[in-house]
Amino acid sequence: MSESLNERQILGVNFYIGDVQGAIRRLERGGLLVVPSAPSLKDVARNDEYREALTNADLAIADSAFMVMVWNFLQGDSITRLSGLKYLKGLLQEDDVRAPGNTLWIMAGSVSSQKNLDWLRSKGIEVPQKCVYQAPMYGSKVEDNELIERLHALRPKHVVITLGGGTQERLGLYLKRNLDFLPTIHCIGAAIAFLSGDQVRIPEWADRFYLGWLFRCMSSPRRYVPRYFSAPQLVPLLWRYRDQLPVSDDSEHALTQTD
Repeated sequence: MSESLNERQILGVNFYIGDVQGAIRRLERGGLLVVPSAPSLKDVARNDEYREALTNADLAIADSAFMVMVWNFLQGDSITRLSGLKYLKGLLQEDDVRAPGNTLWIMAGSVSSQKNLDWLRSKGIEVPQKCVYQAPMYGSKVEDNELIERLHALRPKHVVITLGGGTQERLGLYLKRNLDFLPTIHCIGAAIAFLSGDQVRIPEWADRFYLGWLFRCMSSPRRYVPRYFSAPQLVPLLWRYRDQLPVSDDSEHALTQTD
């Protein structure tokens, strides 16, 4: 299969639609991987920093079942989803990711961190304390000199970011632009939480049949139902722009003002 058949440009973002091993091999020499969800992707026209992160990533995988289904319907296409959960499971089989000291993990908090580390240990992956970083609450502009210094000191081959969508991609781009070396930066979000029990566990069959969102909504309706109910806002963007990067809200407003 040619490389072009493993890619689709959707809303101006080049999505890789091959298998896990193909994705891992593409980033062997470093780079930024993002896993956009539909609730976050809908903001690509109104969040300039998020938009910049997606368009400057080295690899994006089509994790969003909703995006895949709408795209296939509109385009008469037949791309398949590669979930962040499936990607993470494949990534954790890699010897250089499992090797102690070779991967720095950016965690969302102490409770999440402990659950994730306990689960990794149960799978034979020991993470030294120096390779665990508790992320602060980032604002509209992502800056973290402490993290940059830690990475420069350790120089890991991999950086795994387990933060929420919309934030982790911006952090990933910040690291890519400010480090003096290029590790492979994996923005895998909540994927590890589904395995460690930090969030509701998602069975393999549910992930395969695009039902992960339902498990999350049932586990915490107040938190996730509004988030996933916003996903249909992605439909008019896909209908209007298809493979093109949406015009940012600010740019469109400026054009309107000058007409």
